[in-house]
Amino acid sequence: MSTTVETEHLLTPAEVAALFRVDPKTVTRWAKAGKLTSIRTLGGHRRYRSSEVHALLDAHAPVRRYDASATV
Repeated sequence: MSTTVETEHLLTPAEVAALFRVDPKTVTRWAKAGKLTSIRTLGGHRRYRSSEVHALLDAHAPVRRYDASATV
């Protein structure tokens, strides 16, 4: 089943910024640089596909390794 823009959840720049812990203007710069695809609303506001944002977030997440010497 393919997901279309009409059925996929879209995020605002502020929501994307909160996920990456950056300023919303940084998210806009990423979109202008082609690092993230933006969709424009009828009012001209940017929105971002949730699936793309989460895939990018997963790709840049630090790898957590098991440390046997760590105490709990």
